[in-house]
Amino acid sequence: MKVKFSYIVLFLLAFVNNAKAQELLTLEDAVKIALENNYEIRISKNDLSIDKTNVTLGNAGMLPQLSANVIDNNSIQNTTQTRNDGTTNTLDNAKNNSLTYGVGLDWTVFDGFKMFARYDQLKALQQLGEAELKLTIITRISDVTSTYYDLVQQQQQLAALDSTIVISKQRLELANNRYTIGKASKLEVLNAQVDLNSDTTTLLKQRELYANTKTLLNQILARDVKTDFRVIDEIKIENNLLLPELTSLAQKQNPQLQAQILNKKIAELQLKQVKADRYPVIAVNSAYNFNESESSLGFVTQSSGKGLNYGFTARLNLFDGFNQRRNEKVAKLLVENTTIAIEQQNQQLLTTLTTSYQTYLTNLELMKLEEKNELIARQNLEITLEKFRIGTIPTIEFRTAQLNYINAKVRNSNAQFQAKLSEIALKELAGNLSF
Repeated sequence: MKVKFSYIVLFLLAFVNNAKAQELLTLEDAVKIALENNYEIRISKNDLSIDKTNVTLGNAGMLPQLSANVIDNNSIQNTTQTRNDGTTNTLDNAKNNSLTYGVGLDWTVFDGFKMFARYDQLKALQQLGEAELKLTIITRISDVTSTYYDLVQQQQQLAALDSTIVISKQRLELANNRYTIGKASKLEVLNAQVDLNSDTTTLLKQRELYANTKTLLNQILARDVKTDFRVIDEIKIENNLLLPELTSLAQKQNPQLQAQILNKKIAELQLKQVKADRYPVIAVNSAYNFNESESSLGFVTQSSGKGLNYGFTARLNLFDGFNQRRNEKVAKLLVENTTIAIEQQNQQLLTTLTTSYQTYLTNLELMKLEEKNELIARQNLEITLEKFRIGTIPTIEFRTAQLNYINAKVRNSNAQFQAKLSEIALKELAGNLSF
């Protein structure tokens, strides 16, 4: 009995020493790397920067426009002029030119308050961008966390499979020894070899899955997919989450619900801009211009001038084929749609929270059950192995106990992982996933 567990301990020590040679990647480090490198997060950050850049008084139409103008006209003509006294002047290739340059200012001072609604809409679009960035971050961090703990449970299963390889090798060694001294048949040796090969195949497949999941996590972290690392050895689950608290947080923080609320605000501000078209538009204009002109033929051959021009314009839409009424009706329907979307999102959120919480509670119970099952299966294996060593039970009974123990360890590990996934899903819905 003691010999058997010494073999397992030595084998697992070798496994642990090999793991220590790799970089230990904590979940906090993984999240930090994702926040810095992940492509979707970086794109979403740039989108938010665009929204922030667009929030200006000028983009809302509140500021005047100042422009410089230069107009230079030239002509060469064959000209004939007949005066009142009947005399005629004729000049071929007569040159004429006119030059005007100056600075002009145009400023819309009233447009039915459309510019103010537009400015508020730009700020609401920035808030929407912030909600979308938060949604992207929470989604990607959820992916990182889920994949990370998937690796933890796979690492636990690799350790379990490594231990079963040790047991199968010891069984094969015992079978060979018994066959040598004539206490067992060749069939027992062959069965032991077949089972060892089967366990080795399972281990190789698990190692392949583990390596591929590492590659997937590296992809999410947007770093070299060949980067090698190891993860922590255990999964810690918060077993004290409460549905009322999660629901309250979700209605305040859930990014998707917040985005729908902001979409309604944006639609309402758009309606204000449409209604503003019923009011007159008043604009002031001013310019300071310089004028110069020359003519080869005529009473005035050269002139120049400079001065200030100013004035205002007012425009009121009296009839546009009922388009104003149509535009307002469409804008009101869009506001109504956003209200419906908020109700739908809230209903969907509450439904998903309720079902996810029930899954969370079930997984916590399964985790406790599988933990007990693993302990029982281990005790059963220890007793069975001792009986097998002294030859009081058949090979098939020992193999059954061995498989029961490995399956119990795998189920326990998977139960912890599923409970962790439920915890992550609830925090993601509540907008409370730490990062």
